[in-house]
Amino acid sequence: MPKILKFTQFALRDLLATFGPAILIIGLVCFLAYRLVDPTPPTHVTLSTGQENSAYEAFAKRYAVVLAKHNITVTLKPSLGSQENLQRLDDPKSGVDIAFVQSGSTEQAAAERRGLVSLGSLFTEPVWLFLRDGKKITHLTQLKGLKINVGQDGTGVPQLFIKLLSVNGVEPADLKLGALENTPATVELLAGRIDGLVFSSAPDAPLIQMLLQTPGIKLFDFVQAEAYTRRFPFLSHVTLPRGIVDLGRDLPPKDYQLIAPTATLVARDNLHPALIDLFVQAAADIHGGAGWFHRQGEFPTASYTEIPVAHDAAKFYKNGPPLLQNYMPFWLSNFFDRMWVVIVALGALILPLSRVVPPLYVWKIRSRVYRWYGQLRTVEQAVEDVPPDQRAEVYAAQLARLNDIEHKVNQISIPLSFAEELYGLRSHINFVRNRLMDLMKPA
Repeated sequence: MPKILKFTQFALRDLLATFGPAILIIGLVCFLAYRLVDPTPPTHVTLSTGQENSAYEAFAKRYAVVLAKHNITVTLKPSLGSQENLQRLDDPKSGVDIAFVQSGSTEQAAAERRGLVSLGSLFTEPVWLFLRDGKKITHLTQLKGLKINVGQDGTGVPQLFIKLLSVNGVEPADLKLGALENTPATVELLAGRIDGLVFSSAPDAPLIQMLLQTPGIKLFDFVQAEAYTRRFPFLSHVTLPRGIVDLGRDLPPKDYQLIAPTATLVARDNLHPALIDLFVQAAADIHGGAGWFHRQGEFPTASYTEIPVAHDAAKFYKNGPPLLQNYMPFWLSNFFDRMWVVIVALGALILPLSRVVPPLYVWKIRSRVYRWYGQLRTVEQAVEDVPPDQRAEVYAAQLARLNDIEHKVNQISIPLSFAEELYGLRSHINFVRNRLMDLMKPA
């Protein structure tokens, strides 16, 4: 390599020696923060739904479609209903990450022990008590002796209906309670083999829609609905408006008072925050419109749930979606939204390093020149106060040493921006040599 190139080349070795540790520290901080923040969510999640032809099943399919747009695969796992969904969330081996759960199915303390969080209430699930039209039933006490299907224990409906009976002074033994699933129970009701059946579902369920329009099937009117809501805080009083099913046929022919728990999305508390964001935003799209029992924007909501609401879900209900999502795709906005911790950490680290490392680099370059001044000072001290009989020998030795110093200095490679220090050193070497030469001249 030509000497001029060697002299002018960038001091990569010094740059690595000074900036390398700082870069290593910054990289380590970024890695630890990335692992801690975990901005990349899993691409698969399992959602426990409900029975065939239920509202849970219908809505779950819509969630799967929405999340598929973000490359998240949602596996739907049918269940009997709310109680079985809770059991699956309790069991780590079930593989279920998130599920539909009806309000009143669990208590807050029990949910906290389970390690569950709510993503909010999605919609009301009125208690639908369908009876054969020949039964003149106006009060639950009149159900004694009748065959009423309440579904299997995993649905949550049996537990809820028994609570309703108890406040009316009716014992489960006073009725013949059936445990068929919704579809076969509907067949039995239409065939006249049972007197009634109980659902708790959104009106979107196909079976609800069918039964509301089936001749010979009557919906029970909870005329004491407001009193029920005072006894059970997880219930709300809703009205099925006259004509809402079919305006042309005036179905139903009057307003019906109903009592309704709410459906909530419940997840394990270790569900990735990005997935929580996606599910809550999907819930806003799916359930945010007006319905039979609520106005537009009433759902989803952080209310009506006994289970603690997840922090990311509560933030969405309070502030809406993250601002960055208005300008970039979800994945990118999620990355920046979650990596702000890293950005703050880097800012706190880079600021002091930026004040320390560059001066350290300059010092390291200049030290390659300045250290030779110590050698020059040693030569000067060696020729001071030398006895006359030793001067020739000492002066010759120091002159040779000085020549060696100069030779080594000429091999120094530093950037051109520091050439002034190098040429200054060489001039000082000549200065010491001239002084030494003067001392060697005869007096």
